[in-house]
Amino acid sequence: MLYEGVLLFAVAFAATWIFQFAAGGPGAELASGWQRFALQAYLLLMFAAYFLWCWLRGGQTLAMKAWHIRLEARNGARLSPRLALLRFAWACLSVGAFLIAIAAALAMRNPWLAFAMLCVSGSGLGWALADNDRQFLHDRLAGTRLVMVDDKRP
Repeated sequence: MLYEGVLLFAVAFAATWIFQFAAGGPGAELASGWQRFALQAYLLLMFAAYFLWCWLRGGQTLAMKAWHIRLEARNGARLSPRLALLRFAWACLSVGAFLIAIAAALAMRNPWLAFAMLCVSGSGLGWALADNDRQFLHDRLAGTRLVMVDDKRP
């Protein structure tokens, strides 16, 4: 996930630059109001485009290629656009809730509340520790699975 985060930072940086240029140049104010909401929606669309493009082309993002992991349907087939979009939506809810809980915990500076929030929101990611196949909750809900890829070529 850390590798994906670095790649998403690059996607967000480029997308924000394009958005800001389209909104009136480097001096355009995007920090509040409808422009901020529009930028956030645009970034979500760019993230969806990045993941869906990668998953539908070969089941792997660049980070997944580095770790020899591929995403596929539960039956082993290639992902359909519907399954890829469903997985993206479930992952956004799971990972997004976890990141929001971390930010809220840091802002509130209450260690017990922080611990409780992280436990509840992290349960979707922690699901893989208890799952028989080591799959995340969002993969179970979407009908997808992560598999190791053997890239040893003669």
